[in-house]
Amino acid sequence: MADWWAEPIDSGPLPEDGGRYDIIVVGGGPGGSGAAMYASMAGHRVLLLEKSVFPRQKSCGDAVGGSALMHVQAFGCKDEIEATPCYQVTDMIFSSANGVEVSIPLPADRIADRTAGMVIPRLQFDYVLFKRAAELVRKNGGAVIQDFPVSEVHMVGEGDKQRIIGVSGTVGGPRSGNEVMTFTAPLTIGAGGYNCPVSRVVTEAHGEPMRDDDHYIAAYREYWEMDCAETGPIELHFIGGDLGGGYFWIFPVRGPAGADQGVCNVGIGLVQRELKLNKTKLRALQAQVIAEHPKFKERFKSAKMVEGSGIGHMIPCGSPRKDPPSYQPRRIAMAGAGCVGDAATLVNAFSGEGIDPAFVSAKTLIEHFDRDEHADGFPSEAAHDYQTELWKNIGPVMTNSYKMQKLVKKRRLMNWFMGKASRDDKRGEMIRNQLELAVSSKSAQEDVATPWQLIKLMLF
Repeated sequence: MADWWAEPIDSGPLPEDGGRYDIIVVGGGPGGSGAAMYASMAGHRVLLLEKSVFPRQKSCGDAVGGSALMHVQAFGCKDEIEATPCYQVTDMIFSSANGVEVSIPLPADRIADRTAGMVIPRLQFDYVLFKRAAELVRKNGGAVIQDFPVSEVHMVGEGDKQRIIGVSGTVGGPRSGNEVMTFTAPLTIGAGGYNCPVSRVVTEAHGEPMRDDDHYIAAYREYWEMDCAETGPIELHFIGGDLGGGYFWIFPVRGPAGADQGVCNVGIGLVQRELKLNKTKLRALQAQVIAEHPKFKERFKSAKMVEGSGIGHMIPCGSPRKDPPSYQPRRIAMAGAGCVGDAATLVNAFSGEGIDPAFVSAKTLIEHFDRDEHADGFPSEAAHDYQTELWKNIGPVMTNSYKMQKLVKKRRLMNWFMGKASRDDKRGEMIRNQLELAVSSKSAQEDVATPWQLIKLMLF
């Protein structure tokens, strides 16, 4: 059946009000669906809550890294995702303001087994993940509710004894006329994006800030009908000018498949504080880049924007904060609750990729939950261990990515850096490897260079 991912997903019967589960997951995107799947696979009874109704659009660059696809394989839905139109990534292209371009091929074995990376509309990707999550949750005795915005996160205790015990909401939202439903669990997982209600309660309960505009990227994307193949590179351009330290991307989402042209996800991103200081409008800035920049104006001359596809979004980065009040990148867990993905500000600051960190955080959090030992509530000690281990695993790459983001803001230095990276010698190859690590979400065991090592690579 054509476009089967546009069909409604059966959530099953509505559970009874007042039900108790092992785990409540708030949010059905990749982080929430991933958490629900890992929890169900571990034998936990899960309640998965999603404020929208699938299929639903999600503004994003649509790129899914190879590391994320390893998790998708574990969920058992990679073949189903690949059965929808998508673009297989073979290379990454970077360019600097002076026009120097560097192409980094992805590993040949990953390309061969289709785990190097892909670009796929989130309409399709999230649909398949949520559908699979709903299957696993219900198979294990849990329940799934769509069109259920959480209106309240419940806590008990005072001071350092506070603990989250569950949530309330209404099917169809507060104006639907339906009755409020309340559910409880030893562990509530916040996976509701950058403005997740669970995340807000976790930070407010400890008197810590939830948002930092130095670590949030404002982004805008459109779909364009333009020339592209069925496989090939994705592009990140650090073109300077009015874009400053931001970037412009071109990610093909599918090749022609019988048509004259394919479709590309074209977007622009800039750190929120810079956006405010410069009083920049991203939609207008993107239009200017496409129409006037010498690198792109000819390329887009015969292209056509898909009407109504322009949409903005926020990217909460996992870059390390200066003098954080408690945990890096910020507090994301407490007694009774833990956050994952965007709700835990875990997006790569250099590339904008956040799906693999969402899966990694979901898997790590579930590994720290013991249904028997934590029957009376996920303890603060387990919350501490989760936050500590997660940053140990992803902190080196997140830190390196943040350093690369700051490098981009220094135009001359970035031009020089890209010039070194483009050289066809051992030093250039080593710098290109660090560029690949900066846009990936690999573990602390990977060889991430320190700033001093990067300087030595460039100078000696």
